[in-house]
Amino acid sequence: MHHVVDAQAAAALDPELLRLATNGLKKLAADPRARSAFVDHPLAAALLAPAADRYIVAADQEGLFRRLPVLEAKGYRTGVEFVGEEARDADEVRAVLDEYAELIERHRTADLATPVQLGFDLSNVGSLLSPQAAADNTAALLEAAALQGMSILISMERSSLVDDILTVFKGLAEEHENVALTLQAQLHRTEQDLATVLPLGRKIRLVKGVYDESADVALPRGAQLDDRYAGLLERILAHGNPVAVATHDASLLQLLDSRGLLVCVEEIEMLHGCRPPLLKSHKDRGIPCRVATVYGQNWWLHFLHRLAEYPPTALTALADLYEPERVRFGAAY
Repeated sequence: MHHVVDAQAAAALDPELLRLATNGLKKLAADPRARSAFVDHPLAAALLAPAADRYIVAADQEGLFRRLPVLEAKGYRTGVEFVGEEARDADEVRAVLDEYAELIERHRTADLATPVQLGFDLSNVGSLLSPQAAADNTAALLEAAALQGMSILISMERSSLVDDILTVFKGLAEEHENVALTLQAQLHRTEQDLATVLPLGRKIRLVKGVYDESADVALPRGAQLDDRYAGLLERILAHGNPVAVATHDASLLQLLDSRGLLVCVEEIEMLHGCRPPLLKSHKDRGIPCRVATVYGQNWWLHFLHRLAEYPPTALTALADLYEPERVRFGAAY
């Protein structure tokens, strides 16, 4: 029997305990000692791999392109991100760029009917060296992707990096139709940032936000954040920009549905392995849905953030460690 986290039991947990558990997992994810140990010593990756397999689609591009058609055949759009940390030197940036260039080239002969949406952090393609380097590198990838009808979604990062991200995105959006941007509802500044982003006419992916930010910068999870998310979505739809609702929160989706918003969005997006039955229920209603996949071997941050979103899923991870055959690719979709 495949046990899952009981929603009623999870709801009975102390909200403050859940908040602290979330922040504890985020702190562990961001700890440079843990991140370095994961990269430098293979034992941690080997031990945790059975649990991470629920969220990491493949270790390499060969495995990735075997699995994407499975999701497409089930009626999903797909997105792809090469998982990794912030690139802090030119060699790391070049390795990431080479990976995406190869991915775009392999996509040309992939067994896919619909172009994949690519995604990455600007910090992975050079923004920590200089914003202009990130802009130039992303422009080159956008040009190559456009030849195959592929789009590139720029992810959002810590609040301290938002100004640079918006500057780079604005320049790219003026020249490239196939660029999209992620915005975080939790940030207080996002309501003002929309005034800059909306006139560019590009697709927006709206998320709650995964980073642990201070109260003067962001709202915590809760009803106030859900209301803000709905308000931002209404503004985006009213302006006419394509928009993806990216969340794993069933209560937020119910709120948006009650306001008649879900039938107006371009798609609902969820990360692979996160609540597949919930995404399937919306696909079965006829709402376009995208599975955002990640692949690669440097998955420490991604894995810990998945647990941090909903700490009771740490129990699922422990069960997966004990019984790896619980994880069957695509079965729940």
